[in-house]
Amino acid sequence: MKSLFPVFRYLRRHTRAILLYFVFNLLSILFSLVSLAMLIPFLQLIFGETDLVYTRPAFVLNASALLDTFNYYLSGIIIRQGRIQALGFVCITVVIAILLKNLFLYLASYINSPIRNAVINDMRTDLFNKVVRLPIGYFSEERKGDILSRMTNDLQEVEVSIISFLETAFREPFNIIIFLIALVTLSPQLTLFLLVLLPATGLIIGRVSKSLKRHSTAGQEKLGSILSLIDETVGGMRIVKAFNAERQQRLKFTHENNELFRIKNRINRRRDLASPMSEFLGIVVLCIVLYFGGRLALGDPPLMSAASFIGYIAIFTQIINPLKTFSTASYNIQKGKASAERIQKILDAPEQIVEKPDAKALRRFTSAIEFRDVSFAYSTQDAGIKPVLKHINLRVEKGKMIALVGSSGAGKSTLADLIPRFHDVSGGALLLDDTDIRDYRIEDLRRLMGIVTQEPILFNDTIFNNIALGAGGVTEEQVVAAAKVANAHEFIIRKEQGYHTNIGDRGVKLSGGERQRLTIARAVLKNPPILILDEATSSLDTESERMVQEAINNLMQNRTSIVIAHRLSTIQHADEIIVLSQGEIVERGRHQELVNAGGFYKRLVDMQQFTD
Repeated sequence: MKSLFPVFRYLRRHTRAILLYFVFNLLSILFSLVSLAMLIPFLQLIFGETDLVYTRPAFVLNASALLDTFNYYLSGIIIRQGRIQALGFVCITVVIAILLKNLFLYLASYINSPIRNAVINDMRTDLFNKVVRLPIGYFSEERKGDILSRMTNDLQEVEVSIISFLETAFREPFNIIIFLIALVTLSPQLTLFLLVLLPATGLIIGRVSKSLKRHSTAGQEKLGSILSLIDETVGGMRIVKAFNAERQQRLKFTHENNELFRIKNRINRRRDLASPMSEFLGIVVLCIVLYFGGRLALGDPPLMSAASFIGYIAIFTQIINPLKTFSTASYNIQKGKASAERIQKILDAPEQIVEKPDAKALRRFTSAIEFRDVSFAYSTQDAGIKPVLKHINLRVEKGKMIALVGSSGAGKSTLADLIPRFHDVSGGALLLDDTDIRDYRIEDLRRLMGIVTQEPILFNDTIFNNIALGAGGVTEEQVVAAAKVANAHEFIIRKEQGYHTNIGDRGVKLSGGERQRLTIARAVLKNPPILILDEATSSLDTESERMVQEAINNLMQNRTSIVIAHRLSTIQHADEIIVLSQGEIVERGRHQELVNAGGFYKRLVDMQQFTD
C-alpha cells in the first residue's frame, strides 16, 4: 500500500465527503442487518416458537436489548390482533429496512462518484503541470507515448484502485465487523470457529494476487511503446509511404501489440481468478459452518434454535460478498500500485530549472549577455555524463547580431538554449546585464526573448491563437500588424475564415513557408529585445525562403540577435561569427576576417559553395 500513499494524499482534500460516504455506508449496513435479523422472529412465528414478552424491557443501546424491545412490540400485536397480523408487521419492517438500506447505499454511491472523479481530475492536472515544468532534457530521455500512457491508461488504473480502496476500506470492514457481532450474539462457539477459517482463505487469495503488480507494470510500459510507435508513424506518414515502409511499421506494431496481448491475458487471468476462487472458498467455509452449526442445532440438548441457526446462516452469507470484494480489490490495487508508481516517477522527477525564492524582477535588457567560462554537460541513461560545451567566453552587446556556426553536434543549439534557461550551466556563469540569469525570475527572463526555430512549432488551433500564443489580451489589429511584418497577412486573408482558420495538427494545412511565417509573426507580436533564431529558411524553397528571410530581416531590426546559422551566406553581415567545434570556440570574428584566416570557417564556406 506504500506506493498508493501519494494517491491517498489527494483523498485528504475530500475529508468531509469521505466522512459522509462512511456514514451512509454504515447506515446501509445497519439496515441490511435489521432486514436479515427479522428472519428470526419471522421463522419463530411460522414455527410457533415465539415466546411472548409482557414486560417492556429497559432501553439499552445494544443488540440484545433492541431485539427484546422488538419482541415486546411484536408480542403486543400477537396478543391484540393475532399471529397473522404480526407476520404482516414483520414483513413491513423488512420492506422498510430494505428501502432504507438501498437509499443509503445510493447516497453513498452518489457521494463516491465526485470524490473519485475529483481525485483523478486533480492528479491529471498536477501531472500535466509537472510535465510543463520539467526541463527540455527530460523529454529527450523519455518516450512521448510513455508519458501519454501514464496520463491516460495509468490514471484509469489508479481510478479503479481508488474505487476499490474506498469501497473496501470504508464499507467492507464495517460490514464484516457488524455482521460478525451479530453472529457472536447468535452463537459465540460457531463464530469462534469462523474466525479461524476466514484468515486462512484470505491468505490463499493474497498469495495469488502478488504477481499481478509485476505483469501490470510490464503491460503499462508496453502500451507506452505502442503509443510512441503510433505517434511516430502518424507523424512521419509521408516518409513511411515514400520509403515503402508500411510493411515494416505494420510488423513492428504487430509485434508490440501481440506482446501487449499476451501480457494482458496474463493479467486478466489472474484478476478473473479472484471471484471464482473467493466464491469457492466461501462455499467451502459455508458448508463447514452448516455442518458444525447443524450439530449445534440438532444436539441433545440443542445449543441454538432452528430459527436462530437459519438466521445465522443468512447473516453469514452476507459476509461472503465483502470477502469477495476484498479479493477483487486486492487484485485491482496491485494493478493500481504499478500505475501509481509510474505516475509518481513523473511527479517526483527533479525540476532542474528551479527559480530562487528571492529571484529578482527583470523589466528590460540594457547592456549585454555574457558567457563567462561557461561549461555544460548533461546526463544520459546510456552514456552517463556527456560534456557538450567547454569554457565558453562570449559577450553579446545589446543591438548586435551574433552568429553561431559549426558542424552538427558542435553545441550551437545548446549554447542558445542556455540563454532562456532551458538548461542551466554546469560550470561558469551566464550573465544578463552583469547579473547571473539564475538570479532572475524565469518568466521575466523569457519575456525578453523571442525564439524562431528551424522547424516551425504550431498547434492545432486557429491562426489567430497561434500568433497570439502566450500574449494575453491582444487585439486582432495587433495580430494583423505582426502578420504584416512577417509577410503572412496576404496568405492569411486568402483563407476561407481568415485569421480564424484552423491550421490542423502541427499546422499541416499550411505550406512550410506559411508555417514559418506564422512563427515569425508570433515573435513579432511579442516584440522582444532579444532574438534567438535557428535559421528558419534552410528547408524552404526559393520563393518561400525569400519571403521568410525578408520577414526575419524585419524582425531583427533594432534587436539583439543570436543566430544559429546553417546557410553561411545569410550571416555575412553579422557583427561577430562564433565558430564552434566539439563544444569549444575555435574561431571568432567577422565573415571576411575568418575567410581570410583560412581556418575552420573557411572550410565550412568552401564546402557549402561546393554543394551549392
